[in-house]
Amino acid sequence: MRTSAITRFSSFLLVLLLAGCATQKNSSVAPQDNHLSYMGRVGKPSPDETALYWSGTSVKMNFEGDAVKARLQDNTGKSYYNVLLDGQQLSILQPDTSARLYTLAEGLKSGPHTIELFKRTEWDKGTTTFYGFELEGGKTLPVSAPKTRTIEFYGNSITAGYAAEDYSGKDSPEGTNTNNYVSYAALTARHFDADYTCICKSGIGITVSWEANIMPDIYDRLNPSDPASKWDFSQKQPDVVLVNLFQNDSWIVNLPNNEQFKRRFGTTKPTEEFLINAYQNFVRSIRSKYPNAHIIAMLGNMDITRAGSPWPGYVEKAVTGLQDPKIHTLFAPYKNTPGHPRVEEQKAMADLLIAFIQKKLNW
Repeated sequence: MRTSAITRFSSFLLVLLLAGCATQKNSSVAPQDNHLSYMGRVGKPSPDETALYWSGTSVKMNFEGDAVKARLQDNTGKSYYNVLLDGQQLSILQPDTSARLYTLAEGLKSGPHTIELFKRTEWDKGTTTFYGFELEGGKTLPVSAPKTRTIEFYGNSITAGYAAEDYSGKDSPEGTNTNNYVSYAALTARHFDADYTCICKSGIGITVSWEANIMPDIYDRLNPSDPASKWDFSQKQPDVVLVNLFQNDSWIVNLPNNEQFKRRFGTTKPTEEFLINAYQNFVRSIRSKYPNAHIIAMLGNMDITRAGSPWPGYVEKAVTGLQDPKIHTLFAPYKNTPGHPRVEEQKAMADLLIAFIQKKLNW
């Protein structure tokens, strides 16, 4: 009887050991697990899913293991993500419209690793639902220490990284041509190891856009497609907020037959005073959310800063009128090349902005 009891106990221990090995071999990490860290405005409708809308939003995890996968679903199938392992890009991922499990990295060396999914495309291309990571032969590790600096951007196609990697001459955002990761905004945030939020949309303006929404309509949304979805600005207070807008306004205000011109202005071109006031009102809105942030009013590097452009003067007058010592102006030189800024032109803007922040904030 004693031998039988020992045999049963040994079998029980074996079952526990095998169960433990199974848990070690494959483990799921839910979207709201405290071992995950997010950047940007991210929707969290339930413990089982996270919604990724905006350019530059990301989800990151530290782990040990042989392989890591992610379960994703995109509502259009037109979103693209950079897959980053230990800070280096491995691949570009295009989630399907059906929920699927994607292998992000496999055959990994033993030891700690970091995996990150970074959204390179804009919100109008699609919203992605993230259902979590899956690990093989490993475990999650604690999240990295919170970043001590925070930078938030409000911009148009320049800030989005529109067509930054299109060298065909077509200046197209399709496919993988757009990449927010190489935008001056993301480059600047990484340089300072800052938490990064990017609120941007190609074609958008402050007074008028190529589409119906202007930035004052959407700047306070969590889900940019849903007017009822509001962002809780108390979640984070950035050290720096950068506004790089007006490029699209500068074109459309001279197009009286444009549908959005008619919608916003009727038949009369807006005056200089109107434009300055509109800019001031938007910056006041930002200031009301972030009373202590440094705000940088930036223009460029497209033709809004070409020689003879009146728009830098409008921004200068707007900022002067606000009488706020923590609001600054910065104008990137006109790149004087066709289309949108390519990777090297984005880097030139980043270098300019980095130097400006170092000087103004002593970072």
